[in-house]
Amino acid sequence: MKKLIITISVAASLVFIGGNDTNAQITTHTVASGEFLYKIGQKYGVSVSAIKNANNKSSSMIMVGERLTIPESISASERDLLARLVMAESEGEPYAGKVAVATVVLNRVDHKDFPNTVRGVINEVSNGYYAFTPVQNGRINRPADNESIRAVDEALAFRGQGSGSLFFYNPKIATNQWIATRTETVRIGNHVFAK
Repeated sequence: MKKLIITISVAASLVFIGGNDTNAQITTHTVASGEFLYKIGQKYGVSVSAIKNANNKSSSMIMVGERLTIPESISASERDLLARLVMAESEGEPYAGKVAVATVVLNRVDHKDFPNTVRGVINEVSNGYYAFTPVQNGRINRPADNESIRAVDEALAFRGQGSGSLFFYNPKIATNQWIATRTETVRIGNHVFAK
């Protein structure tokens, strides 16, 4: 019996000490005058719903001086990878289009038909075809610009609140006609977004 109790204690300790991802970082934010959850989420690149969940909130009401736990939504390396993809896919497009491209990747992460990580979605190869051309041609390897980084942070803050776009394409250069059969959600710049 004593051996069983020790085994249970050790197992319980491992759950609390080592059960979480050691790379995950939790930040604390003290609410300042004029702040609201969306702007805080945008600052940290975390969705409003994730902040609410981490702080056991059922509403978006916050108070000046309140300390909020800000969970990490994706790793720094995935955030960088996503920003590099955004830049490669949407150079010359309006800022809203950059946010929408990042949102497509995040929507895929959350969708059952796609890999469940940013890295997995971006590097996906299906039936011999890359999901994103910049991965195939190497353009994703260039450093992201500041606008693409901001677009990723905004998409992360907005996560789960959009129209559910899973695809985007430029109808002037798209060669796959299947994409045109998807339900269009919005047009931004030269891109059509669809689900």
